[in-house]
Amino acid sequence: MFDIQSINNNWTLFLDRDGVINFERNNDYVRSWDEFTFYKESMAALPLLAQKFKTIVITTNQKGVGRGMMTEEALTNIHTNMVNEIVSVGGRIDHIFYCTDLDNNSINRKPQPGMAFQAKDKFPTIDFNQTIMVGNRTSDMEFGRNAGLHTVFLATTHPETTFPNPLIDYRYNNLLEFAQAL
Repeated sequence: MFDIQSINNNWTLFLDRDGVINFERNNDYVRSWDEFTFYKESMAALPLLAQKFKTIVITTNQKGVGRGMMTEEALTNIHTNMVNEIVSVGGRIDHIFYCTDLDNNSINRKPQPGMAFQAKDKFPTIDFNQTIMVGNRTSDMEFGRNAGLHTVFLATTHPETTFPNPLIDYRYNNLLEFAQAL
C-alpha cells in the first residue's frame, strides 16, 4: 500500500461519478440534470482536491445511454452543468471519460482499463504509479488495479464492502473524508 501522505501536485485523480460526486439512483440512472443531486461533502471536497492534484478526471460507466434510456445529449447536459457547479465552488474537472457500451467485456467499460488509457492519451504526463482511482464499487477498484492505479473506496453506497480488501488501498465514508486525509 502507498503512503497517502506522499501525494503531491504531480499526482492524478480519477473519480467515479455516481455514488462519489452525486447520489446514485438505486437500480436506475441519473437521466437528466433535474435528477442529479450532489453530495454536500463532495462539493466541499472538490476545491481541496483541485489544489492537491495536477489532473482530475472522471471515469464513469453510462450504460443508460447504450440502453436508450437517455440520450448522449442529456448526458452531456448533465456533465456540463455538473462541471459548472464544481467550478463555481473552486473545484475543477479536467475531463470526463464515459463508456456507454452494453458489453461488459468492452475495453472501455469498468472494470476494464480502457478509460485509463484514454486519459493517458489525452494527458501524456499522467503516471499511473502516481494516480488514484476513487470509487464506490468494487468494479471501480478492479478498474484501478487493472490499470495499475492506487485505489480509494468510498462507502457511500456499499458500506458492507469488506476492508481490508486486496483491491482497496484506503477506505473513507465520503469524498470529503478522503480530501481531509490528504
